[in-house]
Amino acid sequence: MSRSKVNLWETHSSTILSITLVMFLLGLCLMVEYHTYRATHDMQERITFKVDVAQDISDGAAQILKTQIEAIENVKHVDYISRDEAAEIFSEDLNEDFVGFIGYNPLYPSMMVNLRAEYIPDARQDARAQTIAKFSDEVSKLENVIGVTYQENIVNELNDVFYKVTWFLIVFIALLVLVSILMISSTISIALFGQRDTIRTMQLVGAKSGFIAHPFLARSIWYGLLGSIFAIVVLALATGIFNQSLSGLDLLNVTHMSWYAGIAIIIIFLGILLSYLSTLFAVRRYLRNNR
Repeated sequence: MSRSKVNLWETHSSTILSITLVMFLLGLCLMVEYHTYRATHDMQERITFKVDVAQDISDGAAQILKTQIEAIENVKHVDYISRDEAAEIFSEDLNEDFVGFIGYNPLYPSMMVNLRAEYIPDARQDARAQTIAKFSDEVSKLENVIGVTYQENIVNELNDVFYKVTWFLIVFIALLVLVSILMISSTISIALFGQRDTIRTMQLVGAKSGFIAHPFLARSIWYGLLGSIFAIVVLALATGIFNQSLSGLDLLNVTHMSWYAGIAIIIIFLGILLSYLSTLFAVRRYLRNNR
């Protein structure tokens, strides 16, 4: 194999490797963003809103109230806890029969309500407060309801953590895109320099820039496709390894597969696009500087 062919193969392989590495890191960021989003929303739906109920409410009235709360938009689940059940739970937590100790049950019955995560906005803290206040007001107007309490600090902290992670990943992905363009452009510039004699000859016989650039641009699409496919394979292997090492994450759950497919499509699209744009930039700059 001649020295020129060796250099050309090295150029091809380094370009594909660069795209693979960048697309793998990009896919990893998208996976982290997705699972952060899922974990945040799952935890939001576990947050319980405690609806205190009148102490003398009958079982029939309690069931009617439960049905009314379940009918409120975006309520996911409602559990009714009677006074006796509340006393049992409290006694288990204390490891002591406090009812027998004080001689009566001072606890109120309650409804434990979980909302769908979509009901709690992820945007501004004041918007979340207004939405939750609206829900509390709506429930408070129902008959036999004394008040509504919830852990506001947990709701705010979950959303704040999610948005901090999101913005970090956005900045990181932007830097990845910039680095990928520079890496691919540099690699293509080396390939162009290695074929400078052929390009110069084509320019001398009157070949237009578009004609000269066409083979490089067509090749860039294949570079982007191959690099993206390799990145997806490595990402899939890494996901399988992490799933075995950290079984609690359940990364291979079937509910994730449609999202993984979407991430794979994004990787392929961006891989081809970045490879094409980087090559176009490098070819135009080279031809402009070597007329």
